[in-house]
Amino acid sequence: MQIWVDADACPVVIRQILFRAARRTGMALTLVANHALAVPRDAHIQALQVSTGFDVADDVIVARLTPGDLVITADIPLAEAVIAHGGHALSPRGTMYTADDIAAKRTMRDFMDTLRSSGIHGDGPAAFGERERQTFANALDRWLTRARR
Repeated sequence: MQIWVDADACPVVIRQILFRAARRTGMALTLVANHALAVPRDAHIQALQVSTGFDVADDVIVARLTPGDLVITADIPLAEAVIAHGGHALSPRGTMYTADDIAAKRTMRDFMDTLRSSGIHGDGPAAFGERERQTFANALDRWLTRARR
């Protein structure tokens, strides 16, 4: 089992939490991005740079994913693909996507995308703060506890 990170838009504070968790647990952690990433020197942590292009990092993650792996992503279509392949998906804000709610989240995402392309602008997501950081850390700890059983 391992943790994959859709790292192109992953907040630095979330990466730091993941680095500490990988060191603490020995869980393999791979950050996938279309640009070079600096990661700590650790046998359990690696960065994988992929070519630029639409959904290239997402496609690499799904292709390498094994059932039971965790993927950190804010990308709803990627989360949907991860769940379909037997993985778990967690947003950087600490929301665990599930098979029960991913279709509704995808519908809402597509609806909001349609509104934006029609010229109707939303406020976007709330600022990322301490509450979101703590929610993510707690959700990650719960997943790690279950994964180690």
